[in-house]
Amino acid sequence: MEGSVRVDAPADPDGAGEAVVSQKTGTLYGVGMGPGDPDYLTVKAMRVLERAPVLVHFCKRGKRGNARTIADAVMRDPAREFPLAYPYTTELPPDHPDYVAALAGFYDEASDRLADHLGAGRDVAILSEGDPFFYGSFMHLWRRLKDRFPVEVIPGVTGMSGCWTRAGTPITWGDDVLTILPATLPRAALVERLKGTDAAVIMKLGRHLPKVRGVLAETGFLDRAVYVERGTMAGERVIPLAQKPDDSAPYFSMVLVPGEGRRP
Repeated sequence: MEGSVRVDAPADPDGAGEAVVSQKTGTLYGVGMGPGDPDYLTVKAMRVLERAPVLVHFCKRGKRGNARTIADAVMRDPAREFPLAYPYTTELPPDHPDYVAALAGFYDEASDRLADHLGAGRDVAILSEGDPFFYGSFMHLWRRLKDRFPVEVIPGVTGMSGCWTRAGTPITWGDDVLTILPATLPRAALVERLKGTDAAVIMKLGRHLPKVRGVLAETGFLDRAVYVERGTMAGERVIPLAQKPDDSAPYFSMVLVPGEGRRP
């Protein structure tokens, strides 16, 4: 994909007037990196990763992000890497005014830096865990750049799909309704949503696992709930939530509640 930039040139002595110069701009790619196992990368994602001159990945300051780790088999040229370190990760709650302001400034600055590359004709690929349009940081850059540059999004295998596959847990049957919930919701909201669904995926567990366990017990789903930690990655763990002896949960974990719908 390419765009063009209109340049108004000063009138020449012969009165030629304005000139239009076509200039190729770079394309912004949102690349779905899948749930963790590099073998789940799509062929199209691999092609973009192999050729894009700028490979952007989000990370915690001083550490590598999961999307970057997935790309180890492709990213052999450090000169192409463009890390973006979040100003905060878990230091403040997401609704704290300082967190919101810092993240907005972070995405504004990052967008400006990437616009320089795109405007110079360099393609930019943003590595996105799972799928770029599913709870992805990519979306915040996409929103700021999509009206200025060509964009192509490469869908990826979501984390929840990887988790229920590795857990051997079909998530919906027949007419089951699936609800996807962030564990960060208030307890009352989680209860209300779960009461109106047949199956559920609860993400962003972390310190919210005790609340989630209590909500599942209250709504009658605890016996069906499956806890998956680091699904498709090294250190993968799958266990019925009722058998999990503690309430610790890393960022890459979720709870699956499979449906029990119609089966021929």
